[in-house]
Amino acid sequence: MYLGLGSRIVHSEYGEGIVAGTKADYYRISFFGKGIIEIPQSYNYEVLENVEDSSSQIKIDDLEYKLETILRKWADVNEVVAIGDKWNGGIMSLQPKDASLKPKEIPIETFFHKIVMLRDRLRVLEQKINANSKLQDDEKVEMQQYITRIYGSLTTFNVLFKYATDQFVGEKS
Repeated sequence: MYLGLGSRIVHSEYGEGIVAGTKADYYRISFFGKGIIEIPQSYNYEVLENVEDSSSQIKIDDLEYKLETILRKWADVNEVVAIGDKWNGGIMSLQPKDASLKPKEIPIETFFHKIVMLRDRLRVLEQKINANSKLQDDEKVEMQQYITRIYGSLTTFNVLFKYATDQFVGEKS
């Protein structure tokens, strides 16, 4: 049986997945929480829903965007981003120039959480730009460059991240 894009299956090892693409005699299947894995078409898996192949299939960018939306909605999995150990339990203090005004203290973890949320929302914005079928490629590149410059403006906050892989990266010269 041939599975069309969007067909749903259950794999004995990886669980439930959605066919995201095909190659020769393999399916590219996106498994919830496990990513995209290539599985031989001859493998014995349970078919939950077979979507017939047709010429009116959605574009792969649209499929990736929709799949990511579904995974975010139903998987309830948020990326865990660790704050640097030295900041745990710390307080950020904002001192106004005018000494008669009270300073504002904010737990660093609260501030860090807001920075991570900002980063995640920028990533979603990038994905929406890439998946937008109405934008021309040059418009997408221009918007991507603008977002990259925003990341560059946020590199000051990299000191808060425990792991360098989670940090903001701006334009490289």
